[in-house]
Amino acid sequence: MRWILGLAFLGFAAWALIPDTLEEDAKPPRYGAFATTLVLFFLAEMGDKTQLATVALGAKYTNLAMVAVGTTLGMMAANVPAVLIGEKLAQRFPIAKMRFVAAALFALFGALILLKVDFSLGLLGP
Repeated sequence: MRWILGLAFLGFAAWALIPDTLEEDAKPPRYGAFATTLVLFFLAEMGDKTQLATVALGAKYTNLAMVAVGTTLGMMAANVPAVLIGEKLAQRFPIAKMRFVAAALFALFGALILLKVDFSLGLLGP
């Protein structure tokens, strides 16, 4: 598993260096940015730990509306700052430099994983 994870991080590092391209004749999303983002996030988040936690909370508590509101607000509390900070960083720093820093971090973590560096800092016990 260590090899798969370490090599995946190195692969992400290489991928981060590839700039995004826009097709000149690409049509805008048929249903707009909101619907496109909604569907893509739904597909990307299927089966992740947040969704599984929501299912567990839904099974434990009878007020499903409050579970849905709570998980939605929790996700927004986690994601909105990331989007806003990302927007501010994009205004201040060239995207090429951010891409390089991201690639360097992915490569660093991939190398550390492959070298069996302990990331736990002793927080997980012996």
